[in-house]
Amino acid sequence: MESLSKALVTTTAAVVRPPQPSVLPPVLWRDPHHVPPEELATHILRLEHACLEHPESADLRTCLGMAYAMNYEVYKSMDALEAATAIAPSHFWAQLKCGELYYRLRVLQRAEAQTLKALALAETPWQLSLARKQLQEIRRVGHDTARNVTWNKPLLPPTLVLCGMLLAAAMVMLWT
Repeated sequence: MESLSKALVTTTAAVVRPPQPSVLPPVLWRDPHHVPPEELATHILRLEHACLEHPESADLRTCLGMAYAMNYEVYKSMDALEAATAIAPSHFWAQLKCGELYYRLRVLQRAEAQTLKALALAETPWQLSLARKQLQEIRRVGHDTARNVTWNKPLLPPTLVLCGMLLAAAMVMLWT
C-alpha cells in the first residue's frame, strides 16, 4: 500500500509543471462595468506596449481588443481581435471574443461564424459551454428580433410606380 502511494506521489509530482511566465499584465478589477476610466486607460496603454514587445501574441491582442471594447473604442477593438484571430486561427478566446464583439454590433452572420470556429476549438467543458451559450444567444436574436434583409431585387419599378402615384395625386389636387 505504501509503495502505491509513493508511486502516486512520484507520478503526480512528475506531472505537475512549474508555472510558465506570462506576458499578460494582471487585471486588477473584478467587475468590468465599474472600472475607473483612468485605470482602464492605463491598462490599455500597458497592453499596447506589451503588444509592441510581443507582436505574435494572440493572448495580448485578445486582451487589448477586450479592453478597447470596454472603453467603447469599437474599431480599435475589432482591429485587435481580428489581428489576434489572424495571428492564431486556433486560439479559442480570440475567436470567441471576436464573435462576441460582432454579436454586440449585431453583425449576426459574422458573429455566428466566429462563434462556430470557437466552438470547434473548445478544449474544456467550460469553454464548450461558453461557446454554446453565445451561439444560442446569437441564433435567438437572429430569429426573434433582427432581420437580415438581402437587397437582391431592383428598386426601379416600385420607385417609378410611387412617383407616378404621387404625380397623379398632385395633378388631381391641382385640377380641383
